[in-house]
Amino acid sequence: MFTSIRTQISKFVRNEDGATAIEYGLIAALISIAAVTAMTAIGPKLLATFEKVSTGLN
Repeated sequence: MFTSIRTQISKFVRNEDGATAIEYGLIAALISIAAVTAMTAIGPKLLATFEKVSTGLN
């Protein structure tokens, strides 16, 4: 029985599934922060461009 518990604990320590999920979560968060930052920086320029096009069409 003691060997079985030791084996189970050893498997649990070597299991990296949770760590991989956390890493993917951190990557997704970093990408979303970069996307929001880029959209915030580009937003006013894009709005000005659409206003010029709209004025030109009228």
